[in-house]
Amino acid sequence: MSLSRFRVITFDVTDTLLQFRTSPGKQFGEVGEMLGLLGSGSDRNQLSAKYKANWHRMNRAHPNFGLKTNIGWENWWRQLIVGSFRESGAQEPDEKLFRIADHVVDIFKTSTSWQHCFGSVELLNYLKLKQQIGTKGPRIKNDGNEGAPFKIGVISNFDLRLETLLRNMKLFQYFDFVIGSYEAGCTKPDPEIFIKAMEASKIADLQPSQCLHIGNTPRNDYLGAKQFGWHGILITERDPKELRAKYGDAINEKDIFSSLYEFHKKITSGEGQL
Repeated sequence: MSLSRFRVITFDVTDTLLQFRTSPGKQFGEVGEMLGLLGSGSDRNQLSAKYKANWHRMNRAHPNFGLKTNIGWENWWRQLIVGSFRESGAQEPDEKLFRIADHVVDIFKTSTSWQHCFGSVELLNYLKLKQQIGTKGPRIKNDGNEGAPFKIGVISNFDLRLETLLRNMKLFQYFDFVIGSYEAGCTKPDPEIFIKAMEASKIADLQPSQCLHIGNTPRNDYLGAKQFGWHGILITERDPKELRAKYGDAINEKDIFSSLYEFHKKITSGEGQL
């Protein structure tokens, strides 16, 4: 597989570049127990379940972290976290629960909660080196811009902590631009967020067909990119037959890789150049 046609290569973050050390609900339950709000393993499990239920409810009622409903991303998280504690039987004053909520929000932008996905750093190192070398990096063919530079970016449905998280995880330096849904005012798979990424690349005469997005969700990442004319790579361990049964022929099995390591291995094996 050659990437020579692409002038922009973008990545999703959650479960593509970074993954939670344990599930968010489990970590949330552990924080509650650590801070003395819970007393037993069953309480922790109950809090984890309430967290998951509130996550889905908040996403439905206040999409994109409350941007359009004007509650703001920080208050969005406070409502989710405090509501989960209350539903699990916490009797502490609101002021204490708000402080705990803010503590949890801070934890979830550090390596305490996150780790690199398998192969992510190695792939980014490889792309950055090719970008810097230039002559061996992704090159545009037959468009009058032979040897034009390519850009590396992020497109993620994320709140305003995105840049801080990438910095804390030592990934920010790899990217020429970072597009988070809250700041952009739109979420994947909305074509508008892919348009904003193209604009952020600052590449003249850029076409959607010259862009590649790599992510882990079939609808938001892979199909969202392809429906706007981009190319897509899907990072998932799900069975390709299962994906095709659910999403139809728009899913190309050749675009599916179990990890960024496998994708990296594919693009560097036997092709001679990137």
